[in-house]
Amino acid sequence: MPNRKIHFVLQVSAQQYMEYYSGTVRDVITVACDGRTIRFPANLLRPFVAQDGIHGEFVIEFDRDNKFVAINKL
Repeated sequence: MPNRKIHFVLQVSAQQYMEYYSGTVRDVITVACDGRTIRFPANLLRPFVAQDGIHGEFVIEFDRDNKFVAINKL
């Protein structure tokens, strides 16, 4: 069985990301492009943080045991 990939769009301001960074909020919960709600640790987004926050389209990949494999910005 191949890895599962989920496509989603994020628009997180710098102020919102500070809640994740400070540990106040630990998980990101968002709706994928196919309508599923997904939840994953906010620290996975650290490579994508810019001065104005996190903005763009992403694909997160899980293995068949639902273990994180990768996250990529499109």
